[in-house]
Amino acid sequence: MLKVKVKVKNKRFSIPVPYAVLNLASLVITSKRLNRIINKAMEKDGSKFSFPKIDRKDLKPLLQGLSVHRGVILVETKLKDGTEVEVVL
Repeated sequence: MLKVKVKVKNKRFSIPVPYAVLNLASLVITSKRLNRIINKAMEKDGSKFSFPKIDRKDLKPLLQGLSVHRGVILVETKLKDGTEVEVVL
């Protein structure tokens, strides 16, 4: 389970993200239809950037590796205003 911890002005939030949700999100991100919709919206805005096509087979080993390496801190940031964000596997 991916754990996102946020501390803002003496308030703490902890958001657990199960691996099933990550797998579902990877299905949505890799869909051809969503990719086409995003790129059409960017073309209408005049942006020269295009959303890259991502294959599901490329993301699958990454998601499997996340469950193996539990407890690893992926992101840990502290801002000058006291905001802290930490992402732990």
